[in-house]
Amino acid sequence: MTATLFGLGVGPGDPELLTLKAVRLIGDCPVIAYPAPDHGDSLARAIAAPHIPEGRQEIVIRTPMIAGQFPANDIYDRYSSEIATHLSAGRDVAVLCEGDPFLYGSFMYVFSRLADTFRVEVVPGVSSVGACAAAAGAPLVSRNQILSLIPATLDEHVLKNRIAGSEAVAVMKIGRHLGKVCRVLSDLKLNDHAVYVEHASMKNQKVSMIDTLGDIVAPYFSMILVRHPEAGVAE
Repeated sequence: MTATLFGLGVGPGDPELLTLKAVRLIGDCPVIAYPAPDHGDSLARAIAAPHIPEGRQEIVIRTPMIAGQFPANDIYDRYSSEIATHLSAGRDVAVLCEGDPFLYGSFMYVFSRLADTFRVEVVPGVSSVGACAAAAGAPLVSRNQILSLIPATLDEHVLKNRIAGSEAVAVMKIGRHLGKVCRVLSDLKLNDHAVYVEHASMKNQKVSMIDTLGDIVAPYFSMILVRHPEAGVAE
């Protein structure tokens, strides 16, 4: 019996932003796997919770979110082996992933271990980039403009060069790097063109210009959208 591994993007947070296909597969698959922090609940499962039927076997992929220790290869090896056991027994497995599975998605670490052995189908999800732009009411790019996706985890000088050389930027994975990103934007005189968004599409969503943030602790799932003033909105 041949089973399929499904990588399901569950979107940025609002359960209504799951695709119809993702909802159908969550209902069909007997095994549901999802990432979770070392301690605490899984955001991916919380997003998909209204669509998960009772009685499903669940695999909680607990991984440490510690600088220098992610991805935790030994942990992904172990959970991929557990998932492979179900697939080999003919049971389809749906792996939930916040946002989109192939845009900084944790599913790619399972995919890289199992795609050569099992049938895999990836179902794209609404990305955090699109959700943050919608929340901010800020168009990302138009016509021939170029959008750069930049992780805030980069060294400060690299981050500055990347932002300076881009027409429009989505700085992702803000978290503890907020101060560094704000310094870079101030140096580049882009404060008036930078919008901070956290928990896009969720009930606790927050949207602010970076000059009004004050001394806050940014969550990992936050983003800063920047558009150089000369980029404008092409008509």
